[in-house]
Amino acid sequence: MKKDNLKQQYRINEQIHVREVRIVGDDVESVVMPTYKAIQLAESKGVDLVEISPNATPPVCRLIDYSKFLYQQKKRQKEMKAKQVKVDVKEIRFGPQTDDHDYNFKLKHAQGFLSDGDKVKAYVFFKGRSILFKEQGEVLLLRFANDLEEYGKVEQMPVLEGKRMIIMLSPKKAPQPRKTEKASEEQEVKAEKSQPKQNAPKEYKGPHMEGED
Repeated sequence: MKKDNLKQQYRINEQIHVREVRIVGDDVESVVMPTYKAIQLAESKGVDLVEISPNATPPVCRLIDYSKFLYQQKKRQKEMKAKQVKVDVKEIRFGPQTDDHDYNFKLKHAQGFLSDGDKVKAYVFFKGRSILFKEQGEVLLLRFANDLEEYGKVEQMPVLEGKRMIIMLSPKKAPQPRKTEKASEEQEVKAEKSQPKQNAPKEYKGPHMEGED
């Protein structure tokens, strides 16, 4: 399905209906010429005329084997996707009177989350009359942020939202792609390379127009 959508993004050969185009490609001088001549030139080189910039004036077309072009575009999309690292938000909940043992346990988890490149949303939940201890909750969250200074930075200072006082922390180090995600992307690229190249069927045989060469 993805490949079909990619094909629909580009017009090739006789699908290009404009009068003239600018051609680019390997060992090709960038010039403007009538579209039918550009198609004939592509055929003479055993490649396709692929419209890559339809909104340019005139549109820009590349002389390249269409199946190779699609492979390059798909590979580029995979590489861009691999660079886009997903950042998760991990929540850590405290009570207004959390003891040291529970605090240190949650502090250790937060250190791990931030080291992995995740954000941490820590909050103190006030139940019933415990809202009277909101200042105590704020002190706890600020202490939490201070103890995590080596791992993360404060993205949002403590703020009271309903029955919760929330602080947001983001990792100091740029997150890296998860090992499983990186391995999966590498396997996909290898599998793509190992597949035999399939030449796209020629969709245009070139018009024969008398009086024009």
